[in-house]
Amino acid sequence: MPTLKYLSGYPPELIAQAQALIDQGRLSETLAQRYGATHEVRTDRALYDYTMELKSRYLRSAVPLSKVVFDNKLKIMQHALGTHTTVSRVQGTQLKAKREIRVASLFKDTPPEFLKMIVVHELAHLKERDHGKAFYQLCAHMEPQYHQYEFDLRLHLTALEL
Repeated sequence: MPTLKYLSGYPPELIAQAQALIDQGRLSETLAQRYGATHEVRTDRALYDYTMELKSRYLRSAVPLSKVVFDNKLKIMQHALGTHTTVSRVQGTQLKAKREIRVASLFKDTPPEFLKMIVVHELAHLKERDHGKAFYQLCAHMEPQYHQYEFDLRLHLTALEL
């Protein structure tokens, strides 16, 4: 029985249900029925526009973003599906900080719900640095189905690994 590393923090009942789907060979099929289509966001520019639309809707007063890109170097094995960084540069006598969001290229070929979940997650880090209660409340405010999408994304990653 393989270890379900992407589901390790979930209750045993949910893990047992996921394992039953795996044992029956129905995990990918079940996810495909629930999330059939892939999104149309394929380029870095389209991802930037998509992210900025969500940011303007929910986080108008948050710090500005200078870059949003798909990143081929982000690896699932390091548990990084997206990153938010602050890049500091000296400009004259001032230190300028620019915010960047990088989304794993894996999300180019996923259902739109998974892309929205990861973008919402990274946008929430603009307001809340840590994964605390306020962070997840902000994620749920931007996407009410956030927790379900996160769980299903973990199932999707498990299916890809199998």
